[in-house]
Amino acid sequence: MTANTLLHEVRDGVAWLGFNRPESRNAMTWEMYDALSAHCDRLQADDAIHAVVLHGVGGEAFVAGTDIGQFEQFGEPEDALGYERRIDAVVGKLEALDKPTIALLEGACVGGGAALALACDFRYATPSLKFGVPIARTLGNTLSITNVSRLIDMLGVARTKEALMLGTLFGAEQASAAGLVNAVFPPERIHDEVAAVADQLGRRAPLTLKASKALVGRVLAHRRLEREASDDWITACYMSDDFKAAVNKFLHKTPFEWTGR
Repeated sequence: MTANTLLHEVRDGVAWLGFNRPESRNAMTWEMYDALSAHCDRLQADDAIHAVVLHGVGGEAFVAGTDIGQFEQFGEPEDALGYERRIDAVVGKLEALDKPTIALLEGACVGGGAALALACDFRYATPSLKFGVPIARTLGNTLSITNVSRLIDMLGVARTKEALMLGTLFGAEQASAAGLVNAVFPPERIHDEVAAVADQLGRRAPLTLKASKALVGRVLAHRRLEREASDDWITACYMSDDFKAAVNKFLHKTPFEWTGR
């Protein structure tokens, strides 16, 4: 399953990692997160790779979050805390990779997909982009403090509140204006354009690239709180009646109304 749902191809010194569950808009399973973590370990040690591109398969989504079916068995606070820490570890490993990373964004880039995209160094999108974290409209859970920090870093405080509290999905034009994406390309051109950027990175001074990425990372890390700073709200949201009902609604198409409990 893992080999098929996270594709790996190397072309001209560039590793292309493809999230491959198009029937589920590339929603991430635990196995896919584990596979991405393992790929990051291998790529970190591979001197023949000078850049990494992450993309969705099918053209309709980069990653539409985590597969919601996996939340159905959550019953204890440690289920929620363990999940967010697991995501933090994988996204953090991607962010810390010492090679340039590029997110190629087509269609939905939401929830966990947004976190993965934010951890990359560059983001290029097609006009179909829908970027955001619509959990206030869908599941009633929360992000970790680390992923909230990434949103603030990229969007600013006002837009982050819009994304998290209103559940706004930002289109390509809005994302470009906010500086979230580096450029927008037509779908028939985006793979070639991203390949050209990756090629340029292969012709830049390797130590300067590593130093620049590391120093920016140190600045960001200095501004971030410890991950435990969000444990209370992670537990409150994931253990709530609202979260259980929202997951059930998504999986079984059952009606419910938010209660705040």
